[in-house]
Formats: sequence, C-alpha cells, structure tokens
Amino acid sequence: MSKITTELLLERAVPRSTRLRKIETLNLSKLQLKTGDLDPRLFSRLRHLQKLDLSDNLLDKFPNSLTLPDLRVLNCNNNKLEDVTALKQFPLLEELTYENNVYLTLNDDYKVMFLLQNLRLLNGKDITKLANHVRRVNSRKLTSKVTAHWEKFFRDQLPEKHTAEQVKSIKKKFLKSVQTNVVYGPSSLSEFTRWRVKMIAEEFLAYSLGLELNSDPEPEEKVDENEEEESTESPRAAAEDKGQEDVSAEPLHFLQCHSKGNSREDFKTQLWSCVFEPLLDSGARKDPIVSCSRTVATCGGESVCLIDCETGTVLKKYKVAAEEFFSVAWTTLTMVISDSRKKSHNILAAAGRRGIVKLIHVAADFCYGEIKAHKKPIATVCFSPTRETHLFTASYDKRIALWDIGIPDCDYNFKASQLLVLEVLSIPLRIALVPTCPDQYLLAGCEGGCFAWNIKLDKEQKTRPFEATFQFPDEDGSVTTLHRVDGLAFLNDDVVVSKSSKPGCIYLWSWSRSFDTKGKGCQRTIAAVILAELEWSTTDLSYLTLSTCPAKDYVFCGDEKGSVWMYNLSSYTTAWSSAKGKRSPLQEKKIPPAQILQWPELRANGEQLAEVLVNNVVSDPTFTYLVVLTSVNITAIWKKS
Repeated sequence: MSKITTELLLERAVPRSTRLRKIETLNLSKLQLKTGDLDPRLFSRLRHLQKLDLSDNLLDKFPNSLTLPDLRVLNCNNNKLEDVTALKQFPLLEELTYENNVYLTLNDDYKVMFLLQNLRLLNGKDITKLANHVRRVNSRKLTSKVTAHWEKFFRDQLPEKHTAEQVKSIKKKFLKSVQTNVVYGPSSLSEFTRWRVKMIAEEFLAYSLGLELNSDPEPEEKVDENEEEESTESPRAAAEDKGQEDVSAEPLHFLQCHSKGNSREDFKTQLWSCVFEPLLDSGARKDPIVSCSRTVATCGGESVCLIDCETGTVLKKYKVAAEEFFSVAWTTLTMVISDSRKKSHNILAAAGRRGIVKLIHVAADFCYGEIKAHKKPIATVCFSPTRETHLFTASYDKRIALWDIGIPDCDYNFKASQLLVLEVLSIPLRIALVPTCPDQYLLAGCEGGCFAWNIKLDKEQKTRPFEATFQFPDEDGSVTTLHRVDGLAFLNDDVVVSKSSKPGCIYLWSWSRSFDTKGKGCQRTIAAVILAELEWSTTDLSYLTLSTCPAKDYVFCGDEKGSVWMYNLSSYTTAWSSAKGKRSPLQEKKIPPAQILQWPELRANGEQLAEVLVNNVVSDPTFTYLVVLTSVNITAIWKKS
C-alpha cells in the first residue's frame, strides 16, 4: 500500500488544509518515498499545487502522469533520480533543484533547460541566459548540422517513388548515422547532443517525409563526462599486407589522456591494460546507437580512463596519487536499488603498484571501496565469467589470490573475502581461466614459465601449489619450462596463445590435448601440444603482450616499433578442432600475419615520436575497434571499416 494517503497530503500541506484542491504548498520530504508511492490518481486532485518538496527520499524517477498543471517550484534534492525527461510534464516549472542525485549529470541540466521553457532557477542558480542559448542557438546549430548531414549523405539514397519499407530503412540508418557523426560543443555534453540530435532528426524526417513523430523518446544513457582528451598532431598511417586479407583498419584517434599532472609534455607514462565495457541489456550506460560496446577502460600511470572509441571522448577519468595502475577488469553486478528493485550495473576493478584493488561504480561515477589484496604490486586482475563477484589478483609477491568482492548495498556497504591463494614459483604476469571449465582451472604466464592450478572451491585446501607446468621448445631445439611467458590468452575453448619473450615467439597450443597427457597423479611437467607458431618480431624485449578476438579467430600483438601484428586464424581453427584427440605435428612454416598496422608519423612539439613500444593491443568482441597502448603515453584507436 502506498505511503501517501489523502490524510497525509492534507496534514503535510503548508498550511494544513481540509481539501486537496486548495493545497498550494506541499512538503513530502524525509518520508522514504519510492516512485511507486507517487499515485497519479491521488496527485491529479492537487489541481492548484504550486510548490512541492520531495527532497530526502528514495525516488529513482517520476511517473509520467502526475498531472500537476500549476506546479512552479520543485525540490528533489537527495534522491536517486536516474532521468529527468519526465519533468517535461510540468511546463510551468520555474524553480527546480535536484542536487545530490548521483546519477544525474551536466547533460541532464541541459535537458531540463530545453524541456522546461519557463525554468529560471536550477539548483539555486539563475540559468535564464544559458537556457535561452540552449533552446535557441544550440537548437539552431544542431538543426543546421542535421539537415546538412541528410543533404550530403542520405537525400540521394531515397528514390523519388519510395515504398514504406524503404522509408523505414533510411530512417533507421539516418538516425544512427546522425547521432554518431553530428558533433557540437564540448565533449562533456555529447550525451545531451545525441539526445537533441535524435529529437531534431525525427522532427526533420516527420516534416520532410511525412513520417510519424515519436513524441516520447526513450531516455538514453547518462554519462558524466568530465575530462577533455588531448591529442597529438594529425597522423598519417600505413598498413603493410603480409597475408591474403586487408582488414582496412583506419586510425581514428591518438589520445594523451593519462598524463601525469595533465602535462602535455608527458611522453613517458607507460600504458598497460585496456578492456571493453560489457553491454548491459538495460541500464544507464547502454548506448542506443551502437550494437557493440565502444567504451573502453584504459590504465597507466596514476589514472584510469573511460574512452568512447568512436568519438575519442574521454568520458571519465579516475586518479589516485602515488599509484601506478597496471590492470583493469569489468564485471556486471545485480545491485538492489530503490523500491527494492534489482538493476544490473557495470563495476570496474583497477589495481597496480600499491597492491590495492579499487572498485568503481561507473554509472554513479563513484569509487565505492578498495581491497588491500597484496603487500606488493598487482600485475594483473580478471573476473570469473561465471561468478560475477569472483576476482583473481596476481601479484609480485608470487601469489594469485581469489576474492569474493561481494555486492554493495544501496549505501555502498560491501564485504570482500579471500577464498583461495595459489602459490607461484615466480612472478605471475598474465592469467586466464580455461573457457570450458572456468571454475576448475586457471592458467598463468609467469617470469619462470607457464603453470596451471586447480581452483575448484569444493576442495578444503585454501592455499594450493600449482598442478602442472608446461614445456615449450627452446631456442636450441630442446624443451624447457624455464622461460618468461608475458602473453597468454585463449583463442577459443581449447586453443591457447602464449608468448615467450626470451626466444621471442608466439605459440598456439591445445589445452585439452596437453592436459590430457597428465592423467591422474601428483604435480607433473607436461609437454605443450603445439599446433603452430606465429611469425612475429625478433625482439627480445619483455612485456609486449598479446590478445585475442575469439568471435573472429584473430590474434593481435604489438612490437617494439609501434606496429600491430594481426593474425586471422579462421582457416586453421577448424582443422585443429577436427584433429581432436590426435597429436598434431607442428607446422613447418610459421603463420604470417594477415596484416601489420604500422605506427603513423606523429609529431609532438614539432618532433617525431621515436621508440614507441606497443605494450598492449585489444579489440572489442566484434573486432570493430582496436585500442593500442604504448610506452609513450599515447592511446591509439583504430577502426575496422
């Protein structure tokens, strides 16, 4: 039953009233109200209400039909509002405050300025002049850009005599294209701009093509964009073909966003790790105009950045003084929000030199906690794909720990616990869970070899030694377990890709066929069943790691010259799979890259950047974007066309 009754409204009226239609001022603050408590049928009787105080409650949105035709002043401070577009139902609103609603951003301020034509005061500030600019100048500029985009790219695509299906198709393409490509104003307002561009584009199509107008567009993502990216000078790039395929990747952006002290002169900060944000089925961060994730988290130096790969916008930036971040990882937690409802949110874990894991709720732009995981630096972290709260941390203390990070409540209270400690003989550099049994086996590439552990939690043993170590060919043709493995990833459910910096080679090998030779028994040394070797740089430099795109059968690895080697292995994986159970002989020739993306000519302060090492290169799951992290504080973003 709703907390709000007729009796409560009469009692809370200022002054108290005997009839609902006589109430002009109403104080409903500090009642623990949730959205479901705002009954439109009851509120529709408040025909002359002018001032409403809903502060210090638990509201996450407004119902769309409260029917308060005379409302002039609204206070929503200290709630949990996620969207402001429903406020357009109060057209006479003159004063609005919604401070301390963590999900609302500068973009929402601009939305209400546009939607509420009579608004004068927003959060205590006179916004008359700015609001006029938003409603007139901003709208005029965007309308001009939307119209020009149609004239240049879409007008000729629609035949003079067109069918309804053709119109529907062109509308879908135009709305997606115009939201992606029409840019105006600072990057901090890109979400508001996309929202207005979509609205303007729909109005334009309705007028020019006679289409039905969607008068109630869905609310889009809310992103707190508080950092401007810094770019190097215009690049020229070239691609060297090594194999049959040309993937036609083009350089989009070169960003210098991890600079120490925001200095443009910083070309020394090393960038180490990047991972694409998972898409949410519903929630604040899903972008309505893309079908794959284009937001990537990167780390290096004292900062973690969130970057929109398409626009090159630095959406968020988190800094920790005296830290050097080495690794980031995403998980999606189902959190309880207001009204006892559950909602999925992406959580980012970041760790590095201080041995501390920072936990960041990205949609709320809030680092809500930390785990003091190790006394020495953390080299890498990763989440379990099957248990969203399970986080592995690999440290220079020669231990890999498994943590349950818990799920924060609505006040961000959480409890983390250590579930397991894996003992390592040398420093672990890269870790990977076996796709077919991620709750049972973990692989680690270490300074002294490649190892596997049984991580099944039904065992009583909380501290465990490794279960297997793998042998690989050495430079002189013999086999060895003693080599630095600084690259490790699964290409598919069975094929492992590992890079050994000492002999400077990349091997593809079978997890199942290698591990099956172990059989039952105590710790054993196992010969890796090698499937192939990739042709790569002859450098002996360490820590230039690799990555995979399983959906496209691709492997990526950078080199000491700033180039990215890309391998298309789709023609090989089928043969390896069909040979299951047999020991495949190693291919005589190394597999060449399908293409090498060469580092472009970038100039900073008039001088060309030299000695660019590619520390890491990662694609999104659909291989639309490539993010390249370098030793010279530059994040390069390429797009596959």
